[in-house]
Amino acid sequence: MHSPASPSQTDTTSHNSPHHPITRQPSPPVTRSKNHIFKPNPKYALHTLISSGLPIAPTTYKQAAAIPEWRQAMLDEFQALKKNHTWSLVPSTSTQNIIGCKWVFRVKQNPDGSIARYKARLVAKGFHQRPGVDFTDTFSPVVKPATVRVILTLAISQNWHIHQLDVNNAFLQGTLTDRVYMQQPQGFTDPMLPDHVCLLHKALYGLRQAPRAWYCELRTFLLQSGFQNSKSDVSLFTFTAHGSILFLLVYVDDIIITANNAPVLRSFITRLATRFSLKDLGALSYFLGLEAIRTSHGLHLTQHKYIRDLLSRTHMQDASPVPTPLSPDAPLSLSDGSSPHDATEYRSVIGALQYLSFTRPDISFVVNKLSQYMHRPTTRHWEAIKRVLRYLKGTPHFGIFISAHTPLTLHAYADADWAGDIDTRHSTSAYVVFLGRNPISWSSKKQSTVARSSTEAEYRAIASASAELTWLRNLLHELRITLKQSPTIFCDNISATYVCVNPVLHSRMKHVAIDFHFVREQIAQGLLRVSHVHTKDQLADSLTKPLARSLFLSHRSKLGILPGPLSLAGA
Repeated sequence: MHSPASPSQTDTTSHNSPHHPITRQPSPPVTRSKNHIFKPNPKYALHTLISSGLPIAPTTYKQAAAIPEWRQAMLDEFQALKKNHTWSLVPSTSTQNIIGCKWVFRVKQNPDGSIARYKARLVAKGFHQRPGVDFTDTFSPVVKPATVRVILTLAISQNWHIHQLDVNNAFLQGTLTDRVYMQQPQGFTDPMLPDHVCLLHKALYGLRQAPRAWYCELRTFLLQSGFQNSKSDVSLFTFTAHGSILFLLVYVDDIIITANNAPVLRSFITRLATRFSLKDLGALSYFLGLEAIRTSHGLHLTQHKYIRDLLSRTHMQDASPVPTPLSPDAPLSLSDGSSPHDATEYRSVIGALQYLSFTRPDISFVVNKLSQYMHRPTTRHWEAIKRVLRYLKGTPHFGIFISAHTPLTLHAYADADWAGDIDTRHSTSAYVVFLGRNPISWSSKKQSTVARSSTEAEYRAIASASAELTWLRNLLHELRITLKQSPTIFCDNISATYVCVNPVLHSRMKHVAIDFHFVREQIAQGLLRVSHVHTKDQLADSLTKPLARSLFLSHRSKLGILPGPLSLAGA
């Protein structure tokens, strides 16, 4: 029996043949990874925002370990985990469900796009967890966008201080109640106990219950500090004592806090910092990808950097701008005869556009429309997305403007495009809610059933707006804001306004009894008013269908979507 060949040699014949010399294998090729060059898969490049000039984050531990900046980032993360007593090492047994972990890397950016720091994060492979064994409850709330806009409107109108905070390693703050076992992190195995596993005491990113554990930890601290948890939005906390008022908004590890008393605000931030490791980022300027620019007239909320990155990763940064996001002359349909388009790429961009609608109600309709084709996108749908991107190319600094000088009154515009979907003939409902002159909530949504008349379609839109106004009225009541008059819904369908207050057109409306009774009860109790408005003044019209250029631009301005100060300054 022959002995195995040496790893560096290959014998082409007998080992003892003098006429056939041993042939050596060629030297292994020098790969990109060995030269620390990491090229992302182009198919999935849309999943990661990569600004020009930024180093590409490594995807494996081996890649990161070869670069000093990333080695230091991993060491910093590991030391933070040890300091936090995140786990203890215990012997491994056959009865344990041991989950894996991996390192995830990201280049953190400043608002201007420059490098802030290299961030390494240890993430547990939560998909290996078993329900009822490693975790039970997992739900964790985040603040609603409308709540953010309401709080900012109140703070700006009363000239309050607004601060933003970032909790360091927030998920690591949560205490676990379940027994979770995890492998030791790659590159940091204890040399004295290499076969032991980590028994987690604190939550870790990637665990199913990590977001909930962090939220419960923060909520407990806030309640013990005298805050009250809002019933309308459980990610809103309020504090009132001795004339001081504080409002605190939580979106995972990002916090906005505003108060009418600067010393009380600073005192609470100091107290919060003694309990949790956090960064006080000062006055609100950059929150969840939103750029906030405060002036004496109010607050501009834009997503200029996000738009710039989106255009870059879709290779549309040099595209020619267009004045509207969707042409009214080219209706979209599910089956238009064009060839299929890559669904992964399509869905990725749709997700980015949905996030952009936080400050851009002018694209709400087209994003809702294009979202209906995510299961089977075609090149025609992709061309429509590219038009939206071209529209954003021409309006990157646009966003909603929150005026500092506005009455605190609620009113809404509700509209519907009857049978506008050419595939199903479903209608599209839309509403825009204003607090004074400031837009705080909007929606564009395809109705779930076919409406038999335009009156029915419009009435359902009124019902949706009425439900939103009811929630907002309750929210303002919790914030101790008293409305001087009942909210008003403006509708351009006179028959629908008649139906709201009188049992007319029974034969046409008897099958929508739930919406019918809900709206009428609100009106009968004096909690709501419905008024007619001319179609040209219907501000929700642009959220139901594509409009011609002049009308679209007029509605966009009236919706409070304006260029920010940077744009006005020529930036």
